[in-house]
Amino acid sequence: MPPTGREALRSRVQDLLENNPVVVFSKSYCPYCDKVKALFTSLGKEYFALELDQCDDGSSIQEVLHEMTGQKTVPNVFVYKTHVGGCDKTLQAHQNGTLQQLLDNNAVTYDYDLIVIGGGSGGLACSKEAASLGKKVMVLDYVVPTPLGTSWGLGGTCVNVGCIPKKLMHQAALLGQALKDSRKFGWEYDEQVNHNWETMRENIQNYIGSLNWGYRVALRDKNVRYENAYGEFVGPHKIKATNKRGKESFFTAEKFVIATGERPRYLNIPGDKEHCITSDDLFSLSYCPGKTLVVGASYVALECAGFLAGIGLDVTVMVRSIFLRGFDQEMAEKAGAYMETHGVKFIKKFVPTLVEQLEAGTPGRLRVVAKSTENDTIIEDEYNTVLVAVGRDSCTRNIGLEKIGVKINEKNGKIPVTDEEQTNVPYVYAIGDILDGKLELTPVAIQAGRLLARRLYDGSNVQCDYINVPTTVFTPMEYGCCGYSEEKAIEVFGEENLEVYHTLFWPLEWTVPGRDNNTCFAKVICNKLDNDRVVGFHVLGPNAGEITQGFGAAMKCGLTKEKLDETIGIHPTCAETFTTLDVTKSSGGDITQKGC
Repeated sequence: MPPTGREALRSRVQDLLENNPVVVFSKSYCPYCDKVKALFTSLGKEYFALELDQCDDGSSIQEVLHEMTGQKTVPNVFVYKTHVGGCDKTLQAHQNGTLQQLLDNNAVTYDYDLIVIGGGSGGLACSKEAASLGKKVMVLDYVVPTPLGTSWGLGGTCVNVGCIPKKLMHQAALLGQALKDSRKFGWEYDEQVNHNWETMRENIQNYIGSLNWGYRVALRDKNVRYENAYGEFVGPHKIKATNKRGKESFFTAEKFVIATGERPRYLNIPGDKEHCITSDDLFSLSYCPGKTLVVGASYVALECAGFLAGIGLDVTVMVRSIFLRGFDQEMAEKAGAYMETHGVKFIKKFVPTLVEQLEAGTPGRLRVVAKSTENDTIIEDEYNTVLVAVGRDSCTRNIGLEKIGVKINEKNGKIPVTDEEQTNVPYVYAIGDILDGKLELTPVAIQAGRLLARRLYDGSNVQCDYINVPTTVFTPMEYGCCGYSEEKAIEVFGEENLEVYHTLFWPLEWTVPGRDNNTCFAKVICNKLDNDRVVGFHVLGPNAGEITQGFGAAMKCGLTKEKLDETIGIHPTCAETFTTLDVTKSSGGDITQKGC
C-alpha cells in the first residue's frame, strides 16, 4: 500500500531531498528565508524552495521537519540531503567555509555546464553568451524533415524558412511595384518584364547557406560544441542525442535550455500532408508555385500571399475567421483590404475539407473542396499549389520532458515559465516561441537567450521585457506596431481612460504615380491616467518596420503624446505623421488626406 498521512508527508520530503541538491523549506513572507535564498543565488547555486505558507499541508510538513531535524522554524535548509539548519546556521556555515565544502564535496560532475536544445536564434544567442562567460556549452540541433522531405541548416526558422527569405521575397514583390511606378518618374522600357522564380530562389538560398556556415563558425570560435542531432531527455540532467544515421550518444549537463521552436500545423484533412506545402517548403521550392491557395489568415499566410501575388501569381486566401489574430483588428482589416485591392482574392468563412491531386507535376493540379463555417455551402476549385498557414505547434511533446517532470500546457504544448524563463524543474529553462503566453518573435528569443545566460553565469538580474516589443508584418502594405492593440488596451486600462489619435496619410513617393491615397494609416493609443503615455503604436505603410523600430525605443523611455507633439518631424517622410497627430477617434473628425 502507498504511504498515507504522516508517512506520505515524510516520503514527500524525502523525495524533495533526493531530487534536489539544495532544498529550502521556506515561507514567502519570511525575511530570514529571503536571506538564505539570496545567499544561494549569489553563490550561483540552484535551490528548490517549498513555500509552506502556500501549501495546503504546509503546517503538517513543518511538523514532519521538526520530527526529522528538531527544528521548528523556517528557513529549514538541506544541502545534498544533509541538514544545515536555519538562517543563522546557514550563514555561519557560509562564513566558516563548511557550506561551500558541503556543496563542493557532494557536487556531481557533468559533461557540460549548459546544453541548449535547439539551434535557432534564441538557442544560438544563449549558447554563445554562456560560452563567452567561460562555460562549457553544447548545442543540439536537428531539423525533422517536412512530409515533402524539406530540411535545412543551422539557424532555426527565422534564418532558413522565416524572417530572412520572407523579407527577401517581399522585396522582390516591392521591386515589381517600383517598376510599375517608375514609368511615372520618367523611366522608359519596351521589353517585357517577367519574374523568374528559380533565379530568386537560388540567390536567396545561397545567401541563407552563407548564414548557416557563419553560425557554425561563430559556435566554433566561441568553443561551443555543435551536434546535428535530435535531443531527448532520458533522465535528470541527462539527454540522448540521435544523429541522422540513428547513432545515439548520451550527455549530461548541470543546466539545460529548451529552445526547440515551433513547426507549421496541418489541417488534419484528407490530402493535406500528401499534397499541401507549408512555409517550411515554400522558400526552397524548386519550381514556381503557380496558381496558389493560401489557407489561413495568420501573419505567415498574409505575408506569403502578398509576395506571391506581388511577383505576378494568381493567389487566393481562404480565411476561417479573422485576419491576424492577436494583432490590432482595425489595422489587420486595413492590411487585408489593401491586399484585396491589389490582386489577392479572399474566400471568407470557409475551411478546406479535402485536397485531392488531379495531376502530378511541378507544379501539378489539385482539387480543393471547402465548407462554409456558417452554413452547409460547399465549394471547390483547382489550384497548382496549396499553402497551409493556419498556425504553428510547439516542438515539446517528443523530447522527453515528461521523463524529468517538466510541465507543459497540454492544450498548446507550450511551456509555462517564471519571469526568469525557469520551468518547474529548477535546472531546466526555456526560451523562444515555446513559452506559454509570450511573444513569438526572433528578436525576443535572442534577447531572452542572452539575458538568461547573463543571469545564470554573470550575476545579472535583468529580465526580458515581453510587452513593449516592436514588430512588423511584411504584408504588401507593411504593418508595424509596438505595445498594446486597441482591443487589449481597452481590456487593460478601460476605454474611458484611453485617447486614440489617428490619421490616414499619403506617402510622397506614391503621389506621382497617383496611387493608393488614404490607405496608409497611423494610430497611437494613449493612457490618459498616465500623462497620456503612449501604450500602443501602430502604422500601416511603406517601410513600417524602419519607422516602428525608432518609436519602439521611445516607448521604452516612456514616450508621451506631449513629447510626440514637441518632436520636429523629418520632412517629407511617413514617420513625421506621428508628430502632427491631432484628430482623436472619439471626436469623429475627418482623417482623410488630400496631399502628402
